[in-house]
Amino acid sequence: MKNIIPETFLWGGAIAANQCEGAYLEGNKGLSPVDILPGGTLRREALSDVKKAMEKDYGYYPSHESIDFYHRYKEDIKLFKEMGFKCLRTSISWARIFPNGDDDLPNEEGLKFYDDLFNELIANDIEPVVTINHFDTPLELTKNYGGWKNPKLIDFYVNYCRVIFNRYKGKVKYWMTFNEINMILHIPSFGGGLVFEEGENINQVKYQGAHHQLVASALATKIGHEIDPENKIGCMLAAGTVYPYTCNPEDILEAQARNRENYFFIDVQAKGKYPSYATRMFEEMNITIDITEEEKKILAENTVDYVAFSYYSSRLRSADKEIMKQKKVGNAFASLPNPYLKESEWGWTIDPVGLRITMNELYDRYNKPLFIVENGLGAVDKVEEDGSINDDYRIEYLKLHIEQMKEGIKDGVDLMGYTPWGCIDLVSASTGQMSKRYGFIYVDKDDEGNGTLERSKKKSFDWYKKVISSNGEEL
Repeated sequence: MKNIIPETFLWGGAIAANQCEGAYLEGNKGLSPVDILPGGTLRREALSDVKKAMEKDYGYYPSHESIDFYHRYKEDIKLFKEMGFKCLRTSISWARIFPNGDDDLPNEEGLKFYDDLFNELIANDIEPVVTINHFDTPLELTKNYGGWKNPKLIDFYVNYCRVIFNRYKGKVKYWMTFNEINMILHIPSFGGGLVFEEGENINQVKYQGAHHQLVASALATKIGHEIDPENKIGCMLAAGTVYPYTCNPEDILEAQARNRENYFFIDVQAKGKYPSYATRMFEEMNITIDITEEEKKILAENTVDYVAFSYYSSRLRSADKEIMKQKKVGNAFASLPNPYLKESEWGWTIDPVGLRITMNELYDRYNKPLFIVENGLGAVDKVEEDGSINDDYRIEYLKLHIEQMKEGIKDGVDLMGYTPWGCIDLVSASTGQMSKRYGFIYVDKDDEGNGTLERSKKKSFDWYKKVISSNGEEL
């Protein structure tokens, strides 16, 4: 039977500047939100109270060195090339280009670093896929403007976009405006640089901040197309279908409401207007969005070219408050344990079929090309005495998900590519740990920052190399 994955399919891997670059002040870089976050148990506290995190000295900050991709990217790209990557999804740190976010002129050292990075990828036949803002709004914009609650950030972001679209024209074709844009609701300090004041309607602040991001995304799409008509500009969702706990219609309504909460953002970016259900949703949350007729026009005329998404797990919800007391926070989304599914070491539900369900739901809803830009298993890896790392559990996880991805393509979904998350070990966004590893490439560093930073191949390295070379036929 003919392989249903097209020859143009973008196999690769995904990383982010704030989780791998390190060199946190080098080359005149300004501070990013991640630079004030500790690792381990204190991380959630810092994420929930960014004011406190800005003032407190936690001692050790994993992002300051991270895996030192800033200095070692050539070595890492050589390994990506060996695996056969067609693309690498990465991000630009806004604070490398505009250290304060609102600077009059961009920082040439920062621009040059990404020139060198993209040139190295292209020299190795690897297409850069670039996220413009991957939880990386400069910290000074939170301090001085309150983050994305302030409409001035639209202009600062648009200025940043204009600079990078012009600078990297002809080098970067695939862009995403915001990483997991729906995370402004769940981790507002990280997703929106938001700090809440006493007595504020928190939902109002989140959704107004989200509105500013949506307008900024549409303007970026407009400018990106004007500067280079070859550009493909996408949006990006933290996806994973929410299942009802039972067939009780109340549970089904609850699941529908939670799915809409996520799709809301992509409805605006892909369809060009606020969805019909938003009216009641805003009324019930006592929200009034400040939106102009000009902004409505901007949203309508500048929809995205494709819908990118991360998929790690499905979620499970009940309308019964007593049952919901059993929920667990495996990642940013609270979910009931699913009795039919296993969990990762960090309590994330493992649901390969859920990827196919999510693909079909997104494609049915938007009818735009999809791109799976994150999927993977965070796990503790053991280095054997001979140096080998036998991560069969990771191979099994990815194999099952790729099988379901292929089923989704057979279902008729137009899928552009697949870039598993953390193709090289990096600092976990949610926990700040190095021990929560995702990569095909092991990085010698522990949760306290000790280690040589040496790279070594895991068993999954050769497995994924075979997957790519066979275009997904050999799993």
